[in-house]
Amino acid sequence: MARVKIDNYAYRDVPRLGFTGWLRWMWRQVTSMRVALILLILLALAAIPGSMLPQWPQAPSDTQAFIDANPFWGPLLDATGFLDVFGSAWFTAIYVLLFASLIGCIIPRVMVYWRELREPVSAAPSRLDRYEPVTEAADRDPREALEAARRELEGSGPLRWFTGYRVRIDERDSKRADAGAELAMSAHKGHVRELGNLVFHLSLVGILLAVAAGSLLTYRGQALIVEGDSFTNAVVAYDSYEAGALFSQDDLDPWILSLDQFDAQFGLDGNPLEFTAHGMLTEPGQEPREVEAQVNRPIQVDGAKIYLQGNGYAPRFTVTDSEGNVAFEGNVPFLPQDEVYTSTGVIKVPDVTDGEQLGFKATLLPTAVASETGPISVHPAPTNPEIYLQAYTGDLGLDDGVPQNVYQLDESQLSPVRGDDGNPLLVAMELGETVTLPDGLGTVTWESMPRFAAFDLRRDPSLPWLLAASIGALTGLAMSLFAQRRRVWLVVPLAPAGPDTTSGSDAVPTTVVTAAMWAPDHDTAARHQVERALAAATGRPAADPSPEDS
Repeated sequence: MARVKIDNYAYRDVPRLGFTGWLRWMWRQVTSMRVALILLILLALAAIPGSMLPQWPQAPSDTQAFIDANPFWGPLLDATGFLDVFGSAWFTAIYVLLFASLIGCIIPRVMVYWRELREPVSAAPSRLDRYEPVTEAADRDPREALEAARRELEGSGPLRWFTGYRVRIDERDSKRADAGAELAMSAHKGHVRELGNLVFHLSLVGILLAVAAGSLLTYRGQALIVEGDSFTNAVVAYDSYEAGALFSQDDLDPWILSLDQFDAQFGLDGNPLEFTAHGMLTEPGQEPREVEAQVNRPIQVDGAKIYLQGNGYAPRFTVTDSEGNVAFEGNVPFLPQDEVYTSTGVIKVPDVTDGEQLGFKATLLPTAVASETGPISVHPAPTNPEIYLQAYTGDLGLDDGVPQNVYQLDESQLSPVRGDDGNPLLVAMELGETVTLPDGLGTVTWESMPRFAAFDLRRDPSLPWLLAASIGALTGLAMSLFAQRRRVWLVVPLAPAGPDTTSGSDAVPTTVVTAAMWAPDHDTAARHQVERALAAATGRPAADPSPEDS
């Protein structure tokens, strides 16, 4: 019974955390270095699905196709945010917690570092015996000797605060019975190392802020321009477009880019040598100017960059119905499928005759040659271009209100057009040729074969800040890794030790300089620093450092 009372009494005396205590405990956990490292690893792991799985913001059609092809995993991954990783709640939670953890780690350390900088350098030890001191004699005044050593350790120039020592000189009574007053100099170096840690962590916060601002304020779009055509900077003109939550399409500057010519140079083996897009850029209120875009040499416009991302051929076709009326006329971009620009394209003709819709699947061979397996292209240049055309009739699905891929043909409601032999029609066409389709479906004419250029426009105002923060992180890391913690002490008795009789009859009183240092075991260059300080104090030339001390 007494034991129960003791236990109850002890239990009653245990302090309760309470609401504020729990908040303080959680904050300490979040701001601990262990949790910061865990969150950093989680952030890296969370970004992996974003690069491996199709994402809604970048590729909606691919994402929907992935869901359709995986009836179990597709909806599950979509519901849990893995198909929009960087916009999911759990990724945002990791991001915000990491941000809070870094802020919580940095603020206390900045305050501690600021207090350490304002505090004076600690005095030299009363005895240097434990630090393996080195003693030399100098024929000069004690104060002059220490002042020379001070100038050597403090350094000079604009970088002295980073490379030099913080120095303190005290006049004190010696602990030795046979000595009187002495001057003791204490020099510390290592504040730059902690500064590097702070710069690194502050730069990490800057990187997080820049990435967050970039995702909110940026926009990106892809557009395909055929030679002779132009592009106006508007949302409806982009083939694909995405923007941050804080960017409005009304902020788009309505400049116009026209593609006058696209030059593609290939070697004899078909390897690309150079791609150059020649165009004209017209910005509001300015005269048109000639521009060029090459790989990794974008066009600068409206605080954004227009990158040359791809190229190919865009044959021009004219399709007429049975009465000779033009049902379709225009350029059709063909997407390259290999290094020799074997390309595929789709032609969709909504109305030909009696409401019948017509579709074509085509394959372009820029330099066509015969082979055992059939015609192939052997070079990307248009030396002997041929197009192989397949025709379909039926419902293209254009009136269903469902967006379609312009480079694919939905054959679910189409029937192939058949030739006289009853087999699906496959027509080989040469440039400038007109083909008459069976069953009175009209004609197809291959008019010309201009090129197209695919451009990727990116505007991210956070990039300069992201670059500055990245440079700061590397600088801080270098300071943290290479800056050394050292302590150097020099002690000089104020009373001379007596005349030095070894130098002849003109002997003068000798000042004895005792030096010692503390440094990590791997810092072999610290010994050379003590050597230079002693040389400055005694007035003799400093010895060159040995290879292991450099």
